[in-house]
Amino acid sequence: MAATYHELTKHSLHSVQSNVHYLDWSNQPLPFKMYDTLEAVPLPTQLEPSDGSALEAIAGLLEPDPARVLASALLARLLYYANGITKMLRGMPFRAAACTGALYHIELYVACQDLPDLAAGVYHYGAHEHALRQLRAGDYRSVLVEATGGQVSAAQAVLVLTSTFWRNAWKYQARAYRHSFWDSGTVLANLLAVANAQRLPASVVHGFADSAVNQVLDVEPRHEAAICLVALGANGTPPPFAPSVEPMHYPTRALSAHEVEYPAIAEAHAATSLAGGDAVAVWRAVLPSPSARGLYLAGEGDAAITQVVLPRTPPIEQVITRRGSSRRFSRAPIALDQLLAILTASSQPIPSDIAPAGRLTTPYLIVNAVSDLAAGTYVYSSGSGLKPLRSGDLRRQAGYLDLGQELAADAAVNIYSLCNLSDVLSRLGDRGYRAAQLEGAIEGGKLYLSAYALGLGATGLTFFDDDVSRFFDVPDHAVMFLTAIGHPGTARTP
Repeated sequence: MAATYHELTKHSLHSVQSNVHYLDWSNQPLPFKMYDTLEAVPLPTQLEPSDGSALEAIAGLLEPDPARVLASALLARLLYYANGITKMLRGMPFRAAACTGALYHIELYVACQDLPDLAAGVYHYGAHEHALRQLRAGDYRSVLVEATGGQVSAAQAVLVLTSTFWRNAWKYQARAYRHSFWDSGTVLANLLAVANAQRLPASVVHGFADSAVNQVLDVEPRHEAAICLVALGANGTPPPFAPSVEPMHYPTRALSAHEVEYPAIAEAHAATSLAGGDAVAVWRAVLPSPSARGLYLAGEGDAAITQVVLPRTPPIEQVITRRGSSRRFSRAPIALDQLLAILTASSQPIPSDIAPAGRLTTPYLIVNAVSDLAAGTYVYSSGSGLKPLRSGDLRRQAGYLDLGQELAADAAVNIYSLCNLSDVLSRLGDRGYRAAQLEGAIEGGKLYLSAYALGLGATGLTFFDDDVSRFFDVPDHAVMFLTAIGHPGTARTP
């Protein structure tokens, strides 16, 4: 079913030109979930920058402290720099992490033990007010421990990311299910970097019983559903037996006048769901050893990477605050050292419950303007290097592949996250589709942050799926994410 959904939502020149969908601005969804009847619990706002360099935190190179206590000030930092409002432009609130169409459909929930200054409970984070609203009183972590097959048993708190499908489907239709993982991934890139800068253990959880998690949050999965979990902290108290999980039906502010459902989203989500904690444990237990398929070693003539020293950069919080999505690139080249630092920081292993499966995606590059590196296409393998595939000026092709957008043609480099989808699905089942999409997006988010840490610009772009695969001569691979990087430019003169 995952392969069917992916095929159904591919972009091609024909599908884009024949799509009659238009944006109904009178029915645009609200970009926030608001529980107006619940009392807000304000979070600390004095969030001093972390010590250390952003690139080290993005790469996850700082050693986590197992004894680190998740106090409310640290939780506030994580939530704010993952999904809070960092700037207002022309009256539009922009969030800490990139989101397709600036539609901000990813919501954050926290289930925690008693923390300093915060009682045990299940909370929703309201980005519009930087506050929590308690949905359930008491410690419900044991429900999540069971739902994850024991994966979060040591966590002080469990963060749950959900997607409100209609908020994104209003513009992107059935393809919005892909965006659930793309936009969760950029949030997670921020979250993991800030947690690492603070030496807090944090690990992404792909495998969980969907129904049990959604019931704890009291969300209806046809409209809003859990996408992934994050275990925060490593010295949590043993979770007690949780209170009964009863429906709450708290009213929330209407997103828009009416909602349009896209059945393909609900069908794909149901097909990639896991039934219970036992099924999750079985799924995780049979994860295979890393596959070398799709990875390349540097050979003669390759731009091999033997050791890359990451340059010192500002703290991660400063990088996130100034991050945006570039709307123009100049055609000035970036330095090879910058590109290698960006690739090194973004390609480090992601702490997660599927680490034994190895890397699911591989970065393929169109290099337009990188000093001391020939223009052309490359494939990158972490720790081994850049393998040249094809040389020449490919700006025109780069622009076409990305739906004819000038951004891709003007960028110094376009980095595609590709995976052998049939291989991933055979190894991880349909749930592997979620994992591959999320891995590509987390690395895309890291590319964003790394570029801004070095004073460059970046943006995420969409693409003609099969044209990209054919262009790189890997027709059995699928595109999971695309990031364009370069020097920010000014608007062109007509």
